Amino acid sequence: MDQISRADAAAFSEGRTALANAIVEGGAVRIQVDRRRGRAAAINPSGRYEPISHHIFDDGWDSLEELPPFKTEVQTENPRSIISRNDSPDISFDRSINPYRGCEHGCVYCFARPTHAYMGMSPGLDFESKLFAKPNAAKLLEKELARSSYEPRTIAIGTNTDPYQPIEKQYRIMREVLEVLEAFDHPVGIVTKSTLILRDLDILGRMAEKGLAKVALSVTTLDRTLARTMEPRASTPSRRLDAIRQLNEAGIPASIMVAPIIPGLNDHEIEKILDAARAMGALNAGYVLLRLPLEVSPIFKDWLLRHYPDRYRHVLSLLRSMRGGKDYDAEWGKRMRGEGPYAWQIGRRFEIAARKLGFNKDRTKLRTDLFRRPVQQGGQLSLL
Repeated sequence: MDQISRADAAAFSEGRTALANAIVEGGAVRIQVDRRRGRAAAINPSGRYEPISHHIFDDGWDSLEELPPFKTEVQTENPRSIISRNDSPDISFDRSINPYRGCEHGCVYCFARPTHAYMGMSPGLDFESKLFAKPNAAKLLEKELARSSYEPRTIAIGTNTDPYQPIEKQYRIMREVLEVLEAFDHPVGIVTKSTLILRDLDILGRMAEKGLAKVALSVTTLDRTLARTMEPRASTPSRRLDAIRQLNEAGIPASIMVAPIIPGLNDHEIEKILDAARAMGALNAGYVLLRLPLEVSPIFKDWLLRHYPDRYRHVLSLLRSMRGGKDYDAEWGKRMRGEGPYAWQIGRRFEIAARKLGFNKDRTKLRTDLFRRPVQQGGQLSLL
């Protein structure tokens, strides 16, 4: 038997230690495959605000085999307001709507996962399987638009969780929200990974004719196998690209988001994704570097070790080189793009490819001058 070099032994030891740390970080233990089939996360750590940490272990009586699989459960949430505000200087919108909390698409890298801790639930498997729907969203929206102090600006939808995730087929909350926005000529920008958006071509087409709607489809990879494990319940990459084509053919400006870019895993596909999207009629493009805030980091690390153990050290090394040696840097101006030589290289590659393909020559600007304020209940109609 050949002797193992010290470097190889050290690498093996480091990988094994990292594996152990990733599994138990935050008190999390991997859930059995049969229970999490069709999900991206394999751990379900307790939320960071919980006083008690729950652990699953085999007591020797084979009781784990009796536990049911993680099925999608939907609860109703009735918020007091539906338009969320932000003052972040590195994003292009100051207001958004989230028809749902949690997301069945289950993208393992989703930066919205930590928000599930506010509900006393896990950002892991709970985020993908225990969802909250807001059926009063449309009524709340009309009420908020009717306020005399409201000033119209583009409302972003899909910036946190996907409004066209599978449960939208049943709840149709996004459809109702669009009906309100169309009724009062209010601009909207949508980001999604789902071809379910094609169901609403009629509303979006009418709004786009007035300069009131635009859409961005997020495509992370063209590799079906990678997409299947990383975004298990989102539409396939090819169907997302075809949705871009159908939206543009219907007169609805549809752009491409290469997001997130994961160094050492999908960054080699930047040019290919842009080329494919341009062939489908996309005229604008953007990208976001992988973000691993709070609980997202151990969830992503565990996924990476399960599916791409040979790339684990390399991916994290590259990522940390762009995050000041950390898994994540939340500083404005850095969180979306990162810093350092590798981040610079990704940025330049994207810019060069986008320029060669003719992207981003003219940014789609939506109109706000057409907005008509709803009449408040009990209010007086205008004579003009």
